[in-house]
Amino acid sequence: QVQLVESGGGFVQAGGSLRLSCAASGRTVSLNSMGWFRQAPGKQRESVATITADGMTTYADSVKGRFTISRDNAKNMLYLQGNSLKVEDTAVYYCWGHSVRDYWGQGTQVTVSS
Repeated sequence: QVQLVESGGGFVQAGGSLRLSCAASGRTVSLNSMGWFRQAPGKQRESVATITADGMTTYADSVKGRFTISRDNAKNMLYLQGNSLKVEDTAVYYCWGHSVRDYWGQGTQVTVSS
């Protein structure tokens, strides 16, 4: 089993920055891909960014050039740095990890005000 706990959400003005963190515990050695998803009110959950164990990354088109995903395997941590935040980035952000199954954190709210 793997447990994922997010932190770092909150309120930020448009144009500002925010850094989300995800602490992984349990059988973390089994995790290969990790990532961040988000879900805005009334919308489906969508992938924001993913990263493999060896550092290959993917980004949603809507966040390319503004968000950066990174992971510290030694510390079992996953990060998401968001810059130039927009109102449409407002959502609950979820940490995700995959081994033989998907694991999810409880989510952290990010609210971007205009």
